[in-house]
Amino acid sequence: MSGIDPAATFRQEAAELLDQFEQALLDLGSNSSDRELIDSAFRAMHTIKGSGAMFGFTEVAAFTHDFETAFDRLRKTGAEAGERLISVALSAKDHIRALIEDPASTDPVFGEAILADLHELTGDGGVADSASASAPAEPSAPAQRRFTVKIRFAPDVIVNGTNPLALLDELRSLGDCTVRADLDRIPDLADLDPTQCHVGWTVDLAGAVTPAAIEDVFLFVRDEMDLEIEELAALPAPLPVETTPAPQVPTAAPAQTAPAPAAPGPADRSPVAAQPAKPAAKTEASSRGDERANATVRVQAERLDRLMDRVGELVIAQARLTQLSTLRRDPQIQAIAEEIERLAAGLRDSAMGMRMVPIGSLFGRFRRLVHDLSRDLGKPVQLVTSGEETELDKTVIERLADPLVHLIRNAIDHGIEMPGQRLEKGKSEAGTIRLDARHVGAEVHVTISDDGRGVDLARVRAKGEEQGLVPAGATPSESEILQLMFHPGFSTAREVSALSGRGVGMDVVKQTIEGLRGKIDVTNRPGNGASFTLRLPLTLAIIEGLLVRVADSRYIIPLSTVEECVELSEADEQRSSSRSFLNIRGELVPFVRLRELFGTDPAREPHPKVVIVSNGDSRVGFVVDQIIGNHHAVIKSLSRMHRDVQSFSGVTILGDGLPALIIDAARLVRGDIARPRRDKEAA
Repeated sequence: MSGIDPAATFRQEAAELLDQFEQALLDLGSNSSDRELIDSAFRAMHTIKGSGAMFGFTEVAAFTHDFETAFDRLRKTGAEAGERLISVALSAKDHIRALIEDPASTDPVFGEAILADLHELTGDGGVADSASASAPAEPSAPAQRRFTVKIRFAPDVIVNGTNPLALLDELRSLGDCTVRADLDRIPDLADLDPTQCHVGWTVDLAGAVTPAAIEDVFLFVRDEMDLEIEELAALPAPLPVETTPAPQVPTAAPAQTAPAPAAPGPADRSPVAAQPAKPAAKTEASSRGDERANATVRVQAERLDRLMDRVGELVIAQARLTQLSTLRRDPQIQAIAEEIERLAAGLRDSAMGMRMVPIGSLFGRFRRLVHDLSRDLGKPVQLVTSGEETELDKTVIERLADPLVHLIRNAIDHGIEMPGQRLEKGKSEAGTIRLDARHVGAEVHVTISDDGRGVDLARVRAKGEEQGLVPAGATPSESEILQLMFHPGFSTAREVSALSGRGVGMDVVKQTIEGLRGKIDVTNRPGNGASFTLRLPLTLAIIEGLLVRVADSRYIIPLSTVEECVELSEADEQRSSSRSFLNIRGELVPFVRLRELFGTDPAREPHPKVVIVSNGDSRVGFVVDQIIGNHHAVIKSLSRMHRDVQSFSGVTILGDGLPALIIDAARLVRGDIARPRRDKEAA
């Protein structure tokens, strides 16, 4: 316990709660009367307030209190969440995050302005700009209800930082309350542990209270206790209060003309409509078993990275053992090598699985971006996502955020038309941005599409000619024109704005995706939008590769880029003396000899092979001397001395302990053929 920082734990949990709060607010924007969303927003504020006070974040607890109250009032009155309240709450969410992460740099004036806006909305008993319309003008007196609440905390609840007495005090604030201690489980003095909670409580509660309000008191310790709520016969409703000045009658006291309630018996007890909070013992035990099966453990990302490094070293050592057993031809060593290979493969898959994160955690961040851009640009835009359960390596997801931000901003700024223009074209007033993720073989394809005007190819080409990117008189294909958008400094914006016009963004997108060993495909639909598909590897740590030999050196070609392998016949060799093309089922595919590219011995070995690789619509053949076979390549980065080497994306260690460079096939397909020789000499 000494190595755990409670404040760090609170920050991590609060970040998740704030994300939950933001998602609930954004959903309320399109469904302001959804009670579950209002409850979700309230619970997030309630938990942050309680945990913040517990861990010493008093400013957070004080600021959150008013928003907790506002959403609690929405729950009780049945009012809707208005747009103004949602907007203020989103600003409050940003301020709460700043208070938690860096309170010293937070301007208190900003928080005071947010609270002032909230008080303006909730003043005079209102909740939001739409609350007054939905709430009754003169609400009737709330119903008086009676409950018996049985409470039993887990023994270690105090050690975990919870004060049961403070929770009982909060329960007392709900109405007339009588608390009785249950001492039947207190052990003998010799066995008594003062750090354990051995006392239970039975509480009789009466007032304008609901079972949900009782459960909310124990919201963030619910997994550490047993809670039973039973409703007794309802109290008689109080008489209406006269408008003339008169002494107020306590709400808990029955009217004098009403008969006194009889002592509660078995017949008076009826289960709460939502059923008791805890099920029967057998069901409770089985549900706890399910919770343990689905339990999660927080692990620092750095530890996962170290684990993956160790697994990578194990895979390399296992490959060396397999090669040694093959050379020795000892059946016992071979049996051990095969068993270790099986175990290493299982451990490798498990370690890689722990690094996999659903991409939905990334998609959720962009809802706020779309909401804010829609408001700033005056364009109603909705975000539709699918495939959120698709998993990617956490490192890929972390580095994917910025490219997606650029693509979404461009789609809304350049692609989506203004509402009037959309209506003239027969479209809906609101534009749509779609985010989709799906597994395709060994890759994950993330597609960002819109239903806007599409890419103006003529304008892009004209801008390319103006910047000298398209030679005069050339007739580039549509694909080549679309690729101009990724050139550094390229922009078709007529003027510089806060969102676009500076020529940076799309080139950063391309560089980042290529740094992840991915590719970008662009599909244009003039008048109906455009789609950008990011083709990404599942992981950056270990890849499936094709091990090939060129002269005395061995190389890895990522298997995701390989389409097929063919043999280079003597006839093809002779025909390619002037033009290096292969006829692959009626399609001409250019090929290059890696011996020549890498500047090795020009002598040719008999029966060379051609590995056909692809990058988008382009296909190129790499002539190699030998195809050795598939290989699990543990990627090691090149040193800082080789940061300018672009023909190789990394290096791996083979079973004999020697290195093999990993060829960046996509870069070679579209790059100049003179560079690889310089890169190999440098590496």
